[in-house]
Amino acid sequence: MPYFFDTYAIIEIMRGNNNYNPYLNDEIITCNLNLGELFYSIIREHNEKLAVKWVEMLKRNAFEADTETIIEAMKFKFKYKQKNFSYIDCIGYMMAKKHGIKFLTGDKEFNGLEKVEFVK
Repeated sequence: MPYFFDTYAIIEIMRGNNNYNPYLNDEIITCNLNLGELFYSIIREHNEKLAVKWVEMLKRNAFEADTETIIEAMKFKFKYKQKNFSYIDCIGYMMAKKHGIKFLTGDKEFNGLEKVEFVK
């Protein structure tokens, strides 16, 4: 089963979190905005060379964020304004729903939501 990998999930895989081992054989599907978030996280914690390596490796399976999905994501963010969702998380979640795949994340704010595969 394909999954949309949130930036959180990709970072946990990079860190060697064994809870994500069941997903290691899946293609990492994500969004171009998640790649930007991932790049920033890696460059902040490691270096630009590693950030470029990961983005290059993942970009072939990255959906482009379209205006319609962005609007739906902002409606979602507004609906759940009591939660601390980032804009990119909301867009990723809506991209996953749009493409009929589960949203893989360890972000506690998503735990229990429809079409979410929550992993600690």
